[in-house]
Amino acid sequence: MSIWVLGATGRVGRAVTGRLLDRGESVVLVGRESARLREIAASTGLRVVIADTAERIAAAIAKERPAVVINTIGDYAESATTIVHACLPGGHYLDQAADLTSVPRLLALHDEAVAAGSTLVTGAGFGVLATEAVVAALCEGKPVPSEVRVDAVASVAVEDGLLGTALAASIIDVLVTGGRRYRAGGLTKSRIGAEAKRLTLPDGEHAAVSEAPSAELLAAQRTSAAPNVSAATAMMPSAPAARAVLPFAGRLLRLEPLRRFAIKRLAGISAKAAPRPREHSWGHAVVTWPDGTTREGWLKTGEAMDFTAAVSAEIAARLARGEGKPGAYTPAAAFGPDLATAAGGEIIS
Repeated sequence: MSIWVLGATGRVGRAVTGRLLDRGESVVLVGRESARLREIAASTGLRVVIADTAERIAAAIAKERPAVVINTIGDYAESATTIVHACLPGGHYLDQAADLTSVPRLLALHDEAVAAGSTLVTGAGFGVLATEAVVAALCEGKPVPSEVRVDAVASVAVEDGLLGTALAASIIDVLVTGGRRYRAGGLTKSRIGAEAKRLTLPDGEHAAVSEAPSAELLAAQRTSAAPNVSAATAMMPSAPAARAVLPFAGRLLRLEPLRRFAIKRLAGISAKAAPRPREHSWGHAVVTWPDGTTREGWLKTGEAMDFTAAVSAEIAARLARGEGKPGAYTPAAAFGPDLATAAGGEIIS
């Protein structure tokens, strides 16, 4: 039973492929025609499917019916629904989406996936799982809390090369969405970059975090059922002056011509290789109950992109073995918080 890796030449695609091959899985590489794709295929002996649009990828999936599809191509809000429907019925799908557009859209396919006998998992990476797993562990066997805050502190090594359209679109769309939090059970607007604070990490290092719209927020609320939830990340600018202009920039970028222009310019930026800024990446959660009881927990892992590849490979292998339950889920909702430890993380509470 084959596992198809979409976007096989990208950083996550390459890393996931390597981990699956180490497990002895049958892998097919999917991507646009390129020398790089041919080189990877030649060095691994893997089969290649050439498809350069979501529609062509979906047509190939519908024809050949792979057991599992791993989508690493990004731009999930535009591509995922088309590709997901090609996997149904019976085929399984996962991606690394971590935004408040793509993730809710895929989760809305839950009933359709149940009827089709397929498992769909979104947020299969450091984004979502690193904090979701901690919330799930802290809330296990407990009553519904009154408040949850999660913080994502990713440590990412930079590779040489262009930033790329997928990452550029993710960055711009965070600004366009603006701040979000849950209050009294409803998703409400807030100021992007709000609630800035300096975290002391368990290893003694520090990280500046502030609120940003992300699927970590949605996953924490669904996992805990808490009426009040906020989510912060170390990826936001920490300087007060920079945070002050974020709302204004977001309003401008809602104009579609400006958004497209900004994505194109950002995607073309050439990055130079740089080591990860911290030894560890951290997911953090603080859960408070109505009686005032508070619990705090952390997920400790290494480089965040490596963890993302490990999570995606672990989920794909489980789905290929038939261990998924039909429906659409975030990672810990599908497989429990122990998924994070199976992918190399350590939960500290």
